[in-house]
Amino acid sequence: MVAGCAGGKPPAPAAVPGTSPRLTLTPISFDQLPGWTVDHQAAALPAIRRSCARIASLPADRPMGGEGGIGGLAVDWRAACTAIDKVPAGNDATARYVIERWFVPHRATVGADDTGLFTGYYEAELRGSRKQGGRYQAPIYGLPADLEAAKAKNGGKYLTRAEIAGGTLSGKGLELLWADDPVDVYFLHVQGSGRVVMDDGRVVRLGYAGDNGHPYASLGRALIDHGFLAKEAVSMQSIRAWIAANPAQGGHMMGQNPRFIFFREDHGEGPKGAQGVALTPGRSLAVDPAFVPLGAPVWVDTVEPLAPKTPLRRLFVAQDTGSDIKGPIRGDLFFGFGSQAASQAGVMKARGRYFVLLPRKAAPPTS
Repeated sequence: MVAGCAGGKPPAPAAVPGTSPRLTLTPISFDQLPGWTVDHQAAALPAIRRSCARIASLPADRPMGGEGGIGGLAVDWRAACTAIDKVPAGNDATARYVIERWFVPHRATVGADDTGLFTGYYEAELRGSRKQGGRYQAPIYGLPADLEAAKAKNGGKYLTRAEIAGGTLSGKGLELLWADDPVDVYFLHVQGSGRVVMDDGRVVRLGYAGDNGHPYASLGRALIDHGFLAKEAVSMQSIRAWIAANPAQGGHMMGQNPRFIFFREDHGEGPKGAQGVALTPGRSLAVDPAFVPLGAPVWVDTVEPLAPKTPLRRLFVAQDTGSDIKGPIRGDLFFGFGSQAASQAGVMKARGRYFVLLPRKAAPPTS
């Protein structure tokens, strides 16, 4: 009822221009969102507020969407963000009312299909030391001083993962930390950020500082192509188990992914996504920004990774991107850190739908 109080005829479906395949956003009412009244929307407010603070720092005329600016301009978000900021913490009823008052949900479709792939990621947790020695033999590298110059000379590319693993950067003082497991370091690269529990008990957070410019190649796909794992059996857990059973081949197979990430110490409140704000476990979502504006609330309708017969219907916020997160209906759910988050992210691979929430002023115009 609240969603219908804005008056006027709802706009016709609008498509994101300049993209292929073509995404269509169709305005709907909140009572058409599956499970909307069951979620604890107040739990998403910290994530929404972080995105709102980032949007507030943008010029008023900055387009918020991808190509075509489906999210309108930054100024279009300010009234909604101001209203969100006034909601008392933990008050689901008020959070739901304010969201319904200031936003319009849009069903995302590509042709007649409204489903896409949803996966998960997490903040990796490793064990490490400031010094090499004993079990700590796997380096985690900071940003090389010659990275950009070398990439400029070589078509945007730096040394490959295999070259770096072969010792090309050894002895140059680039090691930030030393970890006790090279497989953990590999998955730190895949996730892009992580926590390192030091040998003295302290925790050091690492964030993305840069990369070598090479495209990401899936280790799981390589193991399938070589016949080492069946397609239906691939998960982070099965990949780890195979490497543990085949350590020599495992090192070679990890080298098949040429992409390499360099890190920096992160002294903030948590890992940051592509929008530049700290991610919220269970509420932050990585998307393809060509289709979904960073900062937009997104209602996700998929299934729980550890209980695939149980629906996962929850309000997320588009705050991150990923080299493998491409396409109009594609999402990567951030589960946080720790063993539970790793288990959830490791098996999350399901079809699902999403509904993009846009401020009323930013809703795509009638065609």
